[in-house]
Amino acid sequence: MGDADLARELSRRGISDRRVLEAIASLDRSQFVPATERGNATSDQPLPIGHGQTISQPYIVGFMSQALDVQPGERILEIGTGSGYQAAVLAKMGADVYSVEIVPELAAQARERLQQLGLERINLKHGDGAHGWPEAAPFDAIVLTAAPKHVPQDLLAQVRVGGRLLAPVGEREELQQLVLVRRTADGGAVERLLSVRFVPLTRETPRLC
Repeated sequence: MGDADLARELSRRGISDRRVLEAIASLDRSQFVPATERGNATSDQPLPIGHGQTISQPYIVGFMSQALDVQPGERILEIGTGSGYQAAVLAKMGADVYSVEIVPELAAQARERLQQLGLERINLKHGDGAHGWPEAAPFDAIVLTAAPKHVPQDLLAQVRVGGRLLAPVGEREELQQLVLVRRTADGGAVERLLSVRFVPLTRETPRLC
């Protein structure tokens, strides 16, 4: 049983990518949150998932998935698996997802959850996401679900030229901007999309710009 009503609400709020809406409608968000939060699963708000981490509000998941403009068969690296919800949405959109989670308990829970849901296009590992997944690079796109202070150079280097990196960036939660960086031969072109609030990236790579 998916969240068709949630998808309709996101459509009313401006999420227009049909594949994003279909992916969200096909998933049950209550399966990605602790039992104590399942009654709030279809509300458009972030929810705690333990270990100081949260599952993003559905609107932000939809907005980020739409901004990535994921095409079927693309290789997407996600930094910060959390409960696995964003990875599941991207996989439902046809991407081959590589996801890294630094909290071992969350990584183990997400792996079990995604396997139970039969989402075979997701490769998940426990590790320091600030270093990406270099042995699997290059990626068509990278998405961060935790905020570094600056656009991370080590991660941008793992994006193919012409690909994109989407990240909340900022010193403090209340000052973050969601930015889309399009990789160029000599760096990246940065577009600021939205003011957001994410938990900080646990470890960071050197500043790019």
